Amino acid sequence: MDAKPSSFPALRSRKAPTLPESLGDPRTLAAAIAEAAWAKNGYHTRIYDVRKLVDYTDLFVVLTGRSDRHVSAIAEAIETTLKAQGALPAGIEGKKSSTWILLDYGSVVVHVFEKTARDHYDIDRLWADAEVVEAIEPAWVQEFARVENGEDW
Repeated sequence: MDAKPSSFPALRSRKAPTLPESLGDPRTLAAAIAEAAWAKNGYHTRIYDVRKLVDYTDLFVVLTGRSDRHVSAIAEAIETTLKAQGALPAGIEGKKSSTWILLDYGSVVVHVFEKTARDHYDIDRLWADAEVVEAIEPAWVQEFARVENGEDW
């Protein structure tokens, strides 16, 4: 699916991502993104269906990393894994600071946050009106998240 037109001029003129037919469905694309992120222990995964709220994308995939280096590794894993499947993002923002990296795949926009940045921007509250698409993290990711949250100490 191509990027949707928008009432915002910058979004109207954004280039379209390159997506193979196999990743044309937004939910399939979001699942591939989550799998790539989980391979690098991206955690606190939320997938929001924002079609009723915005006109420039269908889904947001929101993930957390424990540090700026971890956020960078997660974003790189997503980009590399999807590139191997023939998908190229329309754009990537935030690589320099690596506290919040955004990858734009048209129908799916990915937000990878460092934990404190995610808490600060409170994106989950901002999109509380969006439908949540079920994303069940693998056991190793759930365990990683528990350790990161200090629940096993």
